[in-house]
Amino acid sequence: MNPVPWIIKKRDGGALTKAEISELINGYVRGEVADYQMSAFLMAAFLRGMSDAETVALTETMLHSGDVLTLPSVRKPKVDKHSTGGVGDKISLCLAPLVAECGVAVPMISGRGLGHTGGTLDKLEAIPGYKVDLDAKRFERQVRETGLAIIGQTARLAPADRRIYALRDVTGTVEFIPFIVASILSKKLAEGIDGLVLDVKVGRGAFMKDEESARELARAMVRVGTRAKKKVVALLTDMNVPIGTTIGNALETREAIEVLMGRGPDDTTELTLLLGTEMLMVAGVTRKAGEARKRLQAAIDSGKGLERFAKMVAAQGGDARAVRDPSRLPKAKRTVAVESQKSGYVTACDCLELGLCGVAMGAGRTRADQKVDPAVGIELAKKPGDRVKRGETLALLHVQSKVGADKHATRVRAAFSVGKQAPKASPILIERIAR
Repeated sequence: MNPVPWIIKKRDGGALTKAEISELINGYVRGEVADYQMSAFLMAAFLRGMSDAETVALTETMLHSGDVLTLPSVRKPKVDKHSTGGVGDKISLCLAPLVAECGVAVPMISGRGLGHTGGTLDKLEAIPGYKVDLDAKRFERQVRETGLAIIGQTARLAPADRRIYALRDVTGTVEFIPFIVASILSKKLAEGIDGLVLDVKVGRGAFMKDEESARELARAMVRVGTRAKKKVVALLTDMNVPIGTTIGNALETREAIEVLMGRGPDDTTELTLLLGTEMLMVAGVTRKAGEARKRLQAAIDSGKGLERFAKMVAAQGGDARAVRDPSRLPKAKRTVAVESQKSGYVTACDCLELGLCGVAMGAGRTRADQKVDPAVGIELAKKPGDRVKRGETLALLHVQSKVGADKHATRVRAAFSVGKQAPKASPILIERIAR
């Protein structure tokens, strides 16, 4: 195989055919295309751009580079949700069981945290015994019998994405919408889903910092997903403030459980209901947003959503007692209060800085091979709009020792801005995008 003509074609601004993209990507997976040749193609595409047709071809080729699940024994409509990543984003943990309780199968393949954003798998592994590495047969059986499963990506699902992402990471080609679209959708479509709801984050703590970029990404994913014959809806949601009141794996798992118990923070609950409403409508359970929301709220009020989560945890080897009694989740040895140095209103809290501080405390990772401490993290006592007095607690740090705690406290305190006037409240939902 000689990939050079395709590299030159893209370098000169040409569009590759579906067959050319297929041969290039499959040749790379087989080892017939060298890393340096694929790197050259990635940079050429990054600089010259890719059409929707090329993006669809890239997505489909990466999708079919490994196993594609069909889940034939699962008779219910199958819908998943994907978030582009944020700070305090524990939504999948409470969302999936509520949607499953409303009659939709939720086969969810999730990732780990990297950088300032947390990972769903890390949060679930804060539950003692929880296993994320189910094989395809057990995954299908659990979705059929329990209504949902949340696992990690296996080596046989979209292997081309795994190899190409590693190159993107070291060649400066990560921030390219066609590559992002193909990476996300190739993994999600490999789950055997009928529909997908996307939570595209916007703001300081998000991958996309401005609305224009986030909107472009959301529209591209909806277009490509629709062309792949899936029902796809995207919500643009605010990520300038952490979601809920916790940052850290066991802390966020506890908060998700509190949502299922009907006593979660308002913003965490609201985002869960917004995304759940879209999932029920994509699945065809109802065409009315109000009816979908009522069903989800009923699953909370009855406690059935919580029991559905407990069943999933037990099916994947976890201690279901920790779901019914979150005090059984891992706890740090001590807490350190971060106090305000003046009175007024919290006008902002730096979402990115709080996420990075959580990583520095051990709640996240900067390399894929790093371990995380499930117990450590940050608990917010105040958020933008709240009144605060001098000496009052802004946040609690959950730490294992006093070593470094003062440094973390100083960093967290600096992430809060306090002024004389309360800021105008920002809505969680910015825009809904669908075909």
